[in-house]
Amino acid sequence: MIEVQGVSHRIGQTPILSDISLRLPKGRLTALIGPNGAGKSTLLSLMGRLMPLQAGQITVDGSDIARTDTRQLAKQMAILSQSNPLGSRLRVRELVSFGRWPHHQGRPGPQDAAQVSRALDDMDLTQLGDRFVDALSGGQRQRAFIAMTLAQGADWLLLDEPLAALDMAHARGVMARLAGLRDAGRSVVVVLHDINHAAVWADHIVAMKDGRIVAEGPPSQVCTAPTLGAIYDMDLRVMQVDGKPLVLHHL
Repeated sequence: MIEVQGVSHRIGQTPILSDISLRLPKGRLTALIGPNGAGKSTLLSLMGRLMPLQAGQITVDGSDIARTDTRQLAKQMAILSQSNPLGSRLRVRELVSFGRWPHHQGRPGPQDAAQVSRALDDMDLTQLGDRFVDALSGGQRQRAFIAMTLAQGADWLLLDEPLAALDMAHARGVMARLAGLRDAGRSVVVVLHDINHAAVWADHIVAMKDGRIVAEGPPSQVCTAPTLGAIYDMDLRVMQVDGKPLVLHHL
């Protein structure tokens, strides 16, 4: 599990996270939801050690991330942030291959090539493998970065808004692939803005607002009209469709 204990974070004098403590279950798909500025991306970045901890502790499967060797941590956990700078004239297959670096350290073998090919196939990018990344559409580029994360083969996947720029079909495909990884024993933590994607695909939801956890649990407990209405400051309606909550808002 990922255990967060007493984590707070500030930017200057502005509090971003305030005394966050939670346990994210292993072998599950956890969605972090909440309005803009809730602290979701900051929390994910701290879990992935993209930012230094200012207060508190985070452990992954019992290992303190602040003390874990970088290469070992990269084998345990793969993270995709919102900001992903591109090298000039980098081809899609080359980008995805970077996900294997923690394993081969510059000496890729057949297993690494197979993982890269599988990740390209999973993200419907095989035909684009030789195309330059900067020539892709926004949605194709996003899928290429997700493929790089998948190729890493880590036990934990941390993804910050992976559905950004994706059309409906590819957004559903990405969520289905993440659910498939969960079913195969991997653990996924994903920041989502679409509540209904969280309600349909996640096992566990953490709802945040103003740097604090407002609700946590299965979709049936978190995705209720009173809870979500308080989080998003909106009048919402929740219906049950095929046993899953469907969230509607009044126009």
